[in-house]
Amino acid sequence: MKKVVVTREVFKETIDFLVDHFEVVPNQEDRLFDQQELFDRISDAEGIQTAGSDLVNDKFLDAAPQLKIIANTAVGYNNIDVQACSRRGVVVTNTPGVLDECVADYAIGLMISASRRIGEGERYLRAGQWKAMYLKQMLGLDINGATLGLIGFGRIGQAIARRAKGFGMRVLYHTRSRVSESVERQLKATQVDKRHLLQQSDVVMLILPYAKDTHHLIGEQELQLMKSKSVLVNIARGGIVDDKALIKALKQKTIFAAGLDVYEGEPQLDPEFLELENVVLSPHIGSASEPTRRAMAMTAAKNLVAFLANGDKPINLVRPN
Repeated sequence: MKKVVVTREVFKETIDFLVDHFEVVPNQEDRLFDQQELFDRISDAEGIQTAGSDLVNDKFLDAAPQLKIIANTAVGYNNIDVQACSRRGVVVTNTPGVLDECVADYAIGLMISASRRIGEGERYLRAGQWKAMYLKQMLGLDINGATLGLIGFGRIGQAIARRAKGFGMRVLYHTRSRVSESVERQLKATQVDKRHLLQQSDVVMLILPYAKDTHHLIGEQELQLMKSKSVLVNIARGGIVDDKALIKALKQKTIFAAGLDVYEGEPQLDPEFLELENVVLSPHIGSASEPTRRAMAMTAAKNLVAFLANGDKPINLVRPN
């Protein structure tokens, strides 16, 4: 039987599904292997179900000369050198579609938490500092009727816009390609350039892929364009925001607050974030509902089976640029 390696823990039903088709080397202990240990495990694998934390580059591919397919258990794939895989005839797949609604929910949660200072309030209460109520205590920003600017307007961006309608928000969006007029009408969304979006939005939300041309898309100049009473939410990928520039803007109150689920160099993050009250921090868990994570793991497994066991075109093929 063909050999498949699963690099991180997944759900039991995913392993059971794969075992019906392959010789499977799982990692249900969820060990973080050092590089050589991982390379030894994948040395004769024809398929690998990776996690977003796995760096797939030429060195990784050299260690797996029989490899035919990488099935990434994530919608993003900036952890994978797709061009290097393509040169070697290795197929790459991802898991789009199954996490749109879950991530959109979380994005709204980050927006509200940052705007209404929920994290700061909880820390204040837990520290035993709450002694009385005051008229001007922890004043935040209203979401109802505010302007939401979405940089990125794919499936998740549009799911966020649908939720924003319930808050009576005005929706602006900026993407390379305009969506159809029918979608714009349905979501009451208006396409604008990036400068206009940054200047007009009360909440700027990032939901676009990371790539060379989106690296530090939001830096010091962009933060200076934003309103002093605005909030930045990054639910996309680390590296799209210049974290150093954001820390400076939060310290200087250039913007009101930020809500972050992703960071440059994660799982490490700039320790200066931890010193700030006006930022909500979460550990890249935007898709972390149980039903969604089960669906992601199974989608990756189905890509492996479709291609490697059945000889079909993978369900979610990632094409090299």
